[in-house]
Amino acid sequence: MAKSEKVVFLGTGRRKSSIARVRLVEGKGSITVNGKDINEYFGEETLRVIVKQPLTVTNTLSKYDVIAKVQGGGFSGQAGAVRHGIARALNEANAEYRPVLKSNGFLTRDPRMKERKKYGLKKARKAPQFSKR
Repeated sequence: MAKSEKVVFLGTGRRKSSIARVRLVEGKGSITVNGKDINEYFGEETLRVIVKQPLTVTNTLSKYDVIAKVQGGGFSGQAGAVRHGIARALNEANAEYRPVLKSNGFLTRDPRMKERKKYGLKKARKAPQFSKR
């Protein structure tokens, strides 16, 4: 295709109702989410730390550039989805990272979802106020 072919590793991450498609490209360590820099996209420092966890644990923070496309959910769910996607892409890049990523729980998909609303109730479990008379 172009002058220099860069090796790209892909990973799909999910959390709650967020889905992240992550591309890892060899580079200097820049993280881009939905076309914006990570500092611009995720306002809170805790969310930025969550996203960088798999790279920090495997000591590859300055080795790969991360390009992520995220949709659905809120910022917390999106940060978790990006983390899951980065972990899966790192696992694809080098199988030696798997034990470290697995022991920290980054390869496990968080199954917790919002419980559906039931009829006769106001929310999933909240019932209307009861009065005897």
